[in-house]
Amino acid sequence: MMIKPAFLLYIDPGTGSMLFSIFIGLAAALYFFFRTFLIKIKYLVLGKRNGRSRSRKRGEYVIYSEGGHYWPVFKPVADEFERRETGLLYLTSSEDDPVFKNSYVHVHPEFIGAGNRAVASLNFLEADVCLMTTPGLEVYQLKRSKLCGHYSHILHDTGDATCYRLFGIDWYDSILLSGEYQKADIRELERLRELPRKELYVIGSTYLDVYREKIKNFPREKDHPFTVLVSPSWGPGALLSALGEKLLDSIKEPGWRIIVRPHPQSKISETIMLSRLEKKYPSFLWDYQDENVESLSKADIMISDFSGIIFDYAFLFDKPVLYHRAAFNREIYDAGDLEQEPWKFQALRSFGVELAEGDLPGIKDIILKAVSNTSFSAARLKAKERAWQNEGMSGSAAVDALMGIRARMYGADKK
Repeated sequence: MMIKPAFLLYIDPGTGSMLFSIFIGLAAALYFFFRTFLIKIKYLVLGKRNGRSRSRKRGEYVIYSEGGHYWPVFKPVADEFERRETGLLYLTSSEDDPVFKNSYVHVHPEFIGAGNRAVASLNFLEADVCLMTTPGLEVYQLKRSKLCGHYSHILHDTGDATCYRLFGIDWYDSILLSGEYQKADIRELERLRELPRKELYVIGSTYLDVYREKIKNFPREKDHPFTVLVSPSWGPGALLSALGEKLLDSIKEPGWRIIVRPHPQSKISETIMLSRLEKKYPSFLWDYQDENVESLSKADIMISDFSGIIFDYAFLFDKPVLYHRAAFNREIYDAGDLEQEPWKFQALRSFGVELAEGDLPGIKDIILKAVSNTSFSAARLKAKERAWQNEGMSGSAAVDALMGIRARMYGADKK
């Protein structure tokens, strides 16, 4: 009897992503070809209207949010569009996004799915101006739609704009910044990479404006246990990956409350590590809430690495931080193409205490000394003034920028 050979087909994740991108590209090309063809037929049959021919836009202004944890970033912008009675299409990849709980009239939320489903929808987006936090436009699967006139990126921390993974913001048309200092590095990357010159707007920090108001009504804990918050970035160079059990063992002090707040991306990319640590340290509080402000408010000190959450904590609560940066690999970030050190590390040296692996046996004394040291407060304030400009007015500044962009795209005849 003849035995037929069996074949096993395997597609690795990288190839799968490439094939999906090719499929989306082909689908987009066919879509735009037939759409353009139909528009030309309509133009020939109906002629020009009001001296010009325009296709109907799905949204003049569009926000895309990757999930509910980005709501504090977009809330002031959505609120301002509502206040100005200007239409905004709010696309989200979270079915329980907080945007749905608001009784907006002019802001229209819509769930578009997550992952590849969201990417497929966004690659056919019809809009005048689209605002996102998502890095890697035109680099990974998320491509520029030919029917979207302008892509704007809003920073979701007050750190360097060059601390995204490589090419994170290269192909955006504009960037909404938290501080003037961020402009110089973007301009240098444009020069080095021969990129088109972006429009840069200093609007402030939308999510810090939200948290600033929220913490005013927070009840103060009375006689709470001394609390250490461990809140790192993610990836092989981040705090939990670099020090892990060595760090957590060293801060397991009787009477201390330990809160561990992993980076949201860790839940996606580092689930095995987190599961192991949760089982080993069940007495620790593991915070996976969308918003970080509750844990920040409870902490007496923070231990982190190069995460932007350090600045959230220092600017909102004016409390001390320890940071570990030994494993920070600049080469995988945009900052790796620049000669100067990222500003965040310059600032951290002025108001934070650097933590090395060799310091762990004596970390209790380091923590207590940092908490009692009041000399860092002036440096925290100086960093805040530089990185969080336009405090309390970011939503209005953001909408001014977006509406100005659209006005220049279409001329004064379009509101």
